[in-house]
Amino acid sequence: MSQHSTTQQVTFVGIGAIGLPMAARVASAGFELTTVDFSAEQRAAAAQQGLRAEDSAASAATADAVIVMVATGDQLRSAALGSPDQGSAGLLSAMRPGSSLIVMSTVGPEAVQQLSIPATERGITLIDAPVTGGIARAAEGSLRLFVSAEPTAVEQNRTLLESMGGIVECGTEIGDGQSFKAINQLLCSVHIVAAAEALALADRLGLDQAQVLEAVAEGAAGSFMLSDRGPRMLQGQDAQVASAVGIFVKDSSLVSEIASAHGFQAPMLEAARAKYLEAADAGLTRHDDSQVIVTYQP
Repeated sequence: MSQHSTTQQVTFVGIGAIGLPMAARVASAGFELTTVDFSAEQRAAAAQQGLRAEDSAASAATADAVIVMVATGDQLRSAALGSPDQGSAGLLSAMRPGSSLIVMSTVGPEAVQQLSIPATERGITLIDAPVTGGIARAAEGSLRLFVSAEPTAVEQNRTLLESMGGIVECGTEIGDGQSFKAINQLLCSVHIVAAAEALALADRLGLDQAQVLEAVAEGAAGSFMLSDRGPRMLQGQDAQVASAVGIFVKDSSLVSEIASAHGFQAPMLEAARAKYLEAADAGLTRHDDSQVIVTYQP
């Protein structure tokens, strides 16, 4: 542990495709970790990696930090605040004063901001820290963490956060990390579809797609998404899933909602979003997001 970190016991809620490798990095950094997921399959996957896996977040009561890596804002609210109508308590009710709740999901600013007052009332530190980088970088511990929180909160949890990747400081206002991530996802959404469109056009022109990809990827037209997704686009629907189409259906829709709420028109985002929705309608929700290229095929 660094001299700045006081976090030792960690509860990690949500060990899906990206949450599990993140949790594994936390454990490998020496933290006393308990993972939590409703899915028996995900708990079994965690156990296979030597991680303690439970179906309830009882460990949150003694944890120094609780990380939440769920899919949607509704899931975050349910996890953090519980469901009063169903008589279930949330994480904030269970956590002890002085501990930290770290939201690493991509859920938009409002969903995290709604936790600020309840967290403060309980004496719990709230950290907004959505991540980007996908499964491969999660496994490497090289994600980018868009962190917004009070500096003391970041320092208290720095070693924990840095076990999963590099901290990008986004200010002290809760929700700003989510806003940074929204900009990131707008660009990612558009860049993947642009790469798919370019390679699909190369095919229509009778060109060797692999040759075109090699020719342009390192030049002025290159992008990370072209270099990273391009090869998988050419592999077809059997390409290994590093980031599913469904993730970009969710994230492009979330960014669209955020933009609309601020009266901002984002036509390039909307064009890209339409392609992800088309891919999902074609049954590709669980396929790698590179397979959005299928929507350009006759």
